[in-house]
Amino acid sequence: MAAVCLLLAAGCGNPSDSGNGSGSGNENQSGNAGNDNPPAGSGLLQKGDAKPKIVFVSNGVADFWTIAEAGVKQAGEDLNAEVEVYMPTEGITDQKRIIEDLISKGIDGLSVSPIDPVNQTDLLNKVAEKTKLVTNDSDAPKANRLCYIGMDNYKAGRMCGQLVKEALPDGGKVMIFVGRLEQDNAKGRRQGVIDELLDREFNPSNFDEPGKVITGDKYIILGTLTDQFDRARAKANAEDTLSKHEDIDGMIGLFAYNPPLILEALKGNEKVGKVKVIAFDENDATLQGIKDGSVHGTVVQNPYVYGYKSVEVLYKIIKGESGVVPEGKFIDIPARQIRKDTVDAFWLDLKKKTGKD
Repeated sequence: MAAVCLLLAAGCGNPSDSGNGSGSGNENQSGNAGNDNPPAGSGLLQKGDAKPKIVFVSNGVADFWTIAEAGVKQAGEDLNAEVEVYMPTEGITDQKRIIEDLISKGIDGLSVSPIDPVNQTDLLNKVAEKTKLVTNDSDAPKANRLCYIGMDNYKAGRMCGQLVKEALPDGGKVMIFVGRLEQDNAKGRRQGVIDELLDREFNPSNFDEPGKVITGDKYIILGTLTDQFDRARAKANAEDTLSKHEDIDGMIGLFAYNPPLILEALKGNEKVGKVKVIAFDENDATLQGIKDGSVHGTVVQNPYVYGYKSVEVLYKIIKGESGVVPEGKFIDIPARQIRKDTVDAFWLDLKKKTGKD
């Protein structure tokens, strides 16, 4: 049986403002609750009230989710709620099994990052009939979830594309690396990068087939390689790219573990610094790479707030508070760009949140 991470509340500090990242255009954003600092020890639950049971389910195992876990635990402590975190180790079948098991046992609220939102719509709708349901990190807009907590992934993808332009101002050949394209967040990020590099108008509805070479005026996107969360395959994708495209100029990693594995492949081929690396998320190896110059920059989310806000929103909904869910059913936790001049302050804040300082 696949292992899961089960974690109960423990203090870990408050999330801070994630900042407003730059980027062109703006998708429908109906809430901006992610910029608020949740108060420590707010104690909304009155003494003697039953603790609501709230569960957070990720889309896999990664350092990104460990950060989110810290936010979940802190919110559980602040709000006097019983919280659990599960990280599926075997993809969509494992996530489905975990969710079905939770629902059969009975919970008050669930926040989930769907692995394949289209094919999981029926499952999520069944969940929504039995408990309060929100999505985080990656949305399932066709399901009956109460709201989505996260960032605008298309806009964040364009922010990543801006970093590529900074790293390669004269253009060049680039490859995109990502875990899986079934997820709503991966699709949005990838398309945002492509549209930014091709100087297209802001349009989240755009879609370019992943198997085709995409040629613009200055940039050639050689392709998009997926790994299905298989780290060995992810590294092999990077190594194969370096072997097949000796003249490649840039490598773009869209999931947290992609950039560190790209760096390992570059080191093995003695090409660190010769090929520009543009990243996503806040893996320690990525942040160290920005410090030492082997990574140009990264677009970071705020997984700590994803975890905290998931518990907070579900708690308030369970308690019958009105006005919790914005009209557009989107609670925006803005992304931001991290470069060499901001990496130290960002990393220090991250260590404080996760208890690593």
